Amino acid sequence: MRGFVDGVAPRPPISHLTGMLPVEAGPGLTTFTMPASPWLLSPPGLIQGGVLAVLADGPLGCAIQTTLPPATPYTTAELSMNFLRPASVASGVLTARGTVIHAGRSLALSQVSIEDVRGRLLAHGTSRCVIFPPVAAGGVGEVAPAAAPTHDTADPYERPDPGALVPEEAWGSMSGLDVMRALIDGSLAPPPIHHLTGMMPTSASDGEAAFRLPATEWLCSPLGRVEGGVIAMIADSVIASSIQTTLPARTSYATIDLKVTFIRPVMPDGRDLVARAHVIHRGRTLATSSAEVLNADGKQVATAVGSAMIFADRTQTLGRLVEPADEPVVSDA
Repeated sequence: MRGFVDGVAPRPPISHLTGMLPVEAGPGLTTFTMPASPWLLSPPGLIQGGVLAVLADGPLGCAIQTTLPPATPYTTAELSMNFLRPASVASGVLTARGTVIHAGRSLALSQVSIEDVRGRLLAHGTSRCVIFPPVAAGGVGEVAPAAAPTHDTADPYERPDPGALVPEEAWGSMSGLDVMRALIDGSLAPPPIHHLTGMMPTSASDGEAAFRLPATEWLCSPLGRVEGGVIAMIADSVIASSIQTTLPARTSYATIDLKVTFIRPVMPDGRDLVARAHVIHRGRTLATSSAEVLNADGKQVATAVGSAMIFADRTQTLGRLVEPADEPVVSDA
């Protein structure tokens, strides 16, 4: 980890895609940063919880990694996030600090806090990792310097023209289901996060939604596999969209939690991951949806469940951000 922080180890593809970087590493702790780039924005113009999960997954796993002896592999088994405030371009550089809660022989727990440039807490998360026996004997090796990759263009998150947002007039006049169908048939332009990652909605009906995401090398961690946070991102997107399909016009929502259980790794073979979600509870102020993520062979990659707060007579707009942490508690029905 210190090799990555010091720049002597090459940055992984997900770092070039999003600008996410490790900036601190010590025993049982790591800190990552990621710029709140316009490329990360969802249709309403916010950085949704699933994108924060991409950032969270780095320090959650790497904090545990700092406690492991040489040649000891591990994998993330579960990721849970609670979202307190929305992020936007105005959030500046996002900072995620991960610390180890427990590091045992076969299981480890870690936690992360994500703050905006003003130091406000945006999200908190926890992770459970499974630790495997060492794969080889040997001492601690040196991290060999590696030449940084060169490109003819800027990294994707630094490029101009990130795409369009759904205008506020659409949120005020169209139901959530109509917005989803317009994004699918092209009547509304895809948002920046879809251009950046390739993630797109493929179907929507009342209380249900489906997305696809090509498993490309851009989405990979240093291990050469699609980052767990990316899988959480598509799960969060399809969960939020399934809830959105139940909303009338002039109604907004804010995701407040996400729990993902990982079943198998995803290799960057370029084929589509498919995520499907359906609403399992729709109350007046709260809704909950469950999802599954499948690989191109139809095998389960992950399962997830998430919830959102619902706000009547409020359009999805940057001018009036919904901040769940500051909203009054209202009983659901």
